[in-house]
Amino acid sequence: MVGLIVTGYSAQTFAGTAGSASAAVTIDKTITGKITAAEDNQSIPGVSVVVKGSRSGTNTDVDGTFKIDVPDNNAVLVFSAVGFVTQEVAVGAKSVIDIVLVGDLKTLSEVVVVGYGTQKKSQLTGAISSVSSKMISEMPVTNVGQAMQGRVAGVDVAQSGSKPGTTPKITIRGRRSFNAGNNPLYVVDGIPLSGDRNELAATRPFDFVSGGYEDLNPNDVASMEILKDATSTAIYGARGANGVVLITTKRGAPKGKTTVTYDTYVGVTDALDKVKLLDGPGYAELKRESRRTIGTYKDANGNPVPTGVIDEYADSKLFEPIELDGIAKNRTTDYQKMMIRQGFQQNHTVGVQGGNEKTQFYISGGFFKDKGVIPGLDFTRTSVRVNIDHNINKVIKVGISSYTMYSLRNGANRNPYGYTLGQNPLARAYDDDGKLIFAQTSDALLTNPMAELVKGAQIDETKKYRILNSVYAEVNILSGLKYRVNFGPDFSLSRAGRFVGAQTNDIKGGNPTAATNSQFGFNYTLENILTYSKTFNNVHNLNVTAVQSVQHDNFEYNNVSVQGVPVENQEFLNVGNAATVLGVGSNLIQWTLNSYMLRLNYDYNDKYLVTVTARRDGSSRFGENTKYGTFPGVAVAWNLNNENFLKSVSWIDQLKIRASYGKTGNQGVSPYQTQALVARTSYAFGTAAAYGYRPNTIGNPDLKWESSASKNLGIDFSFFSGRVSGSLELYQTNTTDLLLSDQLPTSTGFNAVTRNVGETRNRGIELGVSTVNISSKGGFKWTTDFTFYKNNEAIVSLYNGKVDDTGNKWFIGKPLNSFFDYKKLGIWQTNEADAAKSYGFSVGQVKLQDTDGDGKITANDRVILGSDIPKWQGGITNRFSYKGVDLSFFIFARVGQKIVSKFHQNSLTLQGRYNQIKVDYWTPNNPTNEFPRPNFNQEFPVYNTSFIYFDGSFVKVRNINFGYTFTQKFTQRLGIESLRLFASIQQPFIFSKYRSKYNGIDPESADGNVNNDVTPATRVSTFGLNVKF
Repeated sequence: MVGLIVTGYSAQTFAGTAGSASAAVTIDKTITGKITAAEDNQSIPGVSVVVKGSRSGTNTDVDGTFKIDVPDNNAVLVFSAVGFVTQEVAVGAKSVIDIVLVGDLKTLSEVVVVGYGTQKKSQLTGAISSVSSKMISEMPVTNVGQAMQGRVAGVDVAQSGSKPGTTPKITIRGRRSFNAGNNPLYVVDGIPLSGDRNELAATRPFDFVSGGYEDLNPNDVASMEILKDATSTAIYGARGANGVVLITTKRGAPKGKTTVTYDTYVGVTDALDKVKLLDGPGYAELKRESRRTIGTYKDANGNPVPTGVIDEYADSKLFEPIELDGIAKNRTTDYQKMMIRQGFQQNHTVGVQGGNEKTQFYISGGFFKDKGVIPGLDFTRTSVRVNIDHNINKVIKVGISSYTMYSLRNGANRNPYGYTLGQNPLARAYDDDGKLIFAQTSDALLTNPMAELVKGAQIDETKKYRILNSVYAEVNILSGLKYRVNFGPDFSLSRAGRFVGAQTNDIKGGNPTAATNSQFGFNYTLENILTYSKTFNNVHNLNVTAVQSVQHDNFEYNNVSVQGVPVENQEFLNVGNAATVLGVGSNLIQWTLNSYMLRLNYDYNDKYLVTVTARRDGSSRFGENTKYGTFPGVAVAWNLNNENFLKSVSWIDQLKIRASYGKTGNQGVSPYQTQALVARTSYAFGTAAAYGYRPNTIGNPDLKWESSASKNLGIDFSFFSGRVSGSLELYQTNTTDLLLSDQLPTSTGFNAVTRNVGETRNRGIELGVSTVNISSKGGFKWTTDFTFYKNNEAIVSLYNGKVDDTGNKWFIGKPLNSFFDYKKLGIWQTNEADAAKSYGFSVGQVKLQDTDGDGKITANDRVILGSDIPKWQGGITNRFSYKGVDLSFFIFARVGQKIVSKFHQNSLTLQGRYNQIKVDYWTPNNPTNEFPRPNFNQEFPVYNTSFIYFDGSFVKVRNINFGYTFTQKFTQRLGIESLRLFASIQQPFIFSKYRSKYNGIDPESADGNVNNDVTPATRVSTFGLNVKF
């Protein structure tokens, strides 16, 4: 056998001397080479190099070089990398192959997922933003919703507290509705989720926030597309009014090679800080001052003791023995410190991905656990995903996406942290023997917060199971004509149990209570999709999509609550043994949506683009006369960069102008509201008590969809070979036919009827910019992503037209949620005693604005103080890399919104009975204008709601991530393909006036309220690795 050693760039020179013998020889050789970028001739590490049609493959090392064995000269190598155009190169007689990859920084050919299909980014006519899997993996997030915060212009993501398992509130381009919900629609692998089942109940008891997107493993997500304007969302018709989030999970690829990945991180969670409460001496002085105000803090001779003076006799009459002991020992019992611990977070995902031309697969298993900083609060999720695509032949393709999840959450409806805020700091939590003291003082309402942490004292457990599937079959009927059927069954089961023992603050030695509820949902979607694509004369491109869809939801639940559990270790698991049944309930809720949709996409030579969409939806939720609604959309776009007059301008990669108009609907109303309903009632039947039924609500057969009409103007741009790219959006959405409860005269026997009345409006601007700041030949690269978003939300009309509804705090021209209250001017000072008296106040009490100038404080003096809507918000991500080292940090800001601080409302009594948040309160020796003087004769200060509103603006350093990717030479020694180690710090800093000046905690809030039992803000420090085999 003849062997050939090829040492040059070409083996052709050897062919002549070898003669015919060389042609008969089977050549087994090694190919080497280097990969560089066309943009700057810089080497590219991590490029995938695969022998097409085989399992053989490798990656370039940190210097961009590779080495791979090929079977013969007929082999074809495939070079691919994120951000670059894939190339295929025939080996032939070459032994050294140097490749220059063309950067796809402009992403003009990038494929973006849209409703019922995909499109090239350059051909989009709507406002669509994307979140990549890389952006999701940069931060340790519990759910994919958190990954959108500050990363997508036009999307507001806000979360209250850091309780494990908490799901953020997400709105796209503002709130539109009072009662029909403002959650976007979530679509996973083409299947719309059920929506917010809490819309069906006033108490919002269910564990399905937005159809359950929070159940997904973020590591399984390949990309998220956010559809924001009407022409993009009109294809989802009745559910598209609040925007649409398309979630696409990872799938296999026909590489011929199977890869195994392991992505993990572990770390600790620490409270950034505690609520600043009064210490022992401070609480003692508060208690004294509250009695000085009413003249009961007196010395042995009966004389009032002035502010700043401590009298031993007066103290002996005021304080209990345990408090006097605390004063003598200068004791401060820090219950927060006792309760707050260091939490722990871990995440593990193993993925297997691969396939060939026939079958592609992605299989993953995930485990996530978040152990909170408060004992008894934790969240665990275990998941398995299997995505398979199989080509039966050239005509038929089938596939399935199957996701199974089990989660366990403790503490969803409880938080013992709130009990630490009012407890007496002079008391003791434990006696000298270390035994817990349950009732530390004679105050019947105060018990030891540490009693809440005793094992079995309080249990709040929620178990959740989810099986979400998407099954499809696809048939290529003719060239360009394709039929697809999707079937998406979605099973969800939740069981929640609650137990409160005797030795807790809720029961205080009484009979233990227990409750349990079960929820079962089955939602399915069946879709028939027909698509046709055709190019005429190489310049006219037409794409037609037609859809028929049916979605049905079946949701049932039952619950029982009892009192008098005989043995506490039975918890909620044997409620039949309890002495008293407090309540039993169950229900079945069903709805169906039947839909037809048509979309036409046309472009002329990739210059002029038109999209026309129409969808007709029929919902069982609405009246006999209005079950169906039609939702159209139209959009046009102009790729100016493809015009001859701009082709010579080399620094313009893309310049596209877009305009769209469309209508979408909102069906988020409880089923059966169009019907007249009855309710159970009790009455006397002779001399016996009996139960019957009475009319409860008035039906409305004309009840119909809320309708949102949206206008959008956008510009997409990319300059200097992708060094500066982004988009600018201007929009306005008017929502009419709001689903509101119109009040009725009580003489009718009914309080209200649901009608379509009123209008809201949202106007805004969005800006997203990405820049490549530095990309040196030496390997250093610095990129920046920036987003800016400003939305103005306003009520246009209500029941009676442009008339305010002060009872509901709804005002024409103002946001849907306005803070309407008295305006605090300061505190009445000593030299203002007469003026204070004329208004019915005393020196040291809150001073309010007399808005109407009538010389008295009445309800007419209330003013609009602000709203929970920020004036603007934005985020900036900077990424640095040098060879194998990478560093990124993400900063998020939300500016101009007001918050209601429940700490300053419920934990600021200034009565001297409970401990409280540390504030600058008025005394004769401290004539401040911040907070009023303590007063034992009032449970709360008069008009205390006037000083609970604060500027909620904040800037957060959301994440800092530092990593290192090892060279291929090193990883080959370990027998692996690639290895990256990283360390991450989540939310190390929060900058906010509410925190620095007023001792508040995290001002971020999902509803404008910072509750006084919210879990403190946390910092998560993690260490992780990404391994590929």
